[in-house]
Amino acid sequence: MTVFRSCKGIYVQLIDDLSGRTLIAASSMEKAMKDLKGNKSEIAKQVGKLIAEKAIQAGISDVVFDRNGYLYHGRVKSLADAAREGGLKF
Repeated sequence: MTVFRSCKGIYVQLIDDLSGRTLIAASSMEKAMKDLKGNKSEIAKQVGKLIAEKAIQAGISDVVFDRNGYLYHGRVKSLADAAREGGLKF
C-alpha cells in the first residue's frame, strides 16, 4: 500500500510487488470523493476508508504500508488509521 500526497489531493494504491501491477487504487479526486467537505485530514480519512472497503471486497486484508518518505502525521496518519479501522492489517 503506497501513499502519495499533493497539495490538492491524496492518492493510495495497493500494488503487487512481484508482478508490478496496481491492484486497487483510491484518491480524493474520484467522482465519489469530489463532493466531500472538510479539511485535508478528514478527506484523507475518507480515502482510507474507501481503500479498505475496496481491498476487503477484493479479498486483500494484509498489506505493507509505504508512506513514500512522508512523515507519519497529518494526512498520511489519518489515511492509515482509517484503513486500519476499515479492516486492513499492516
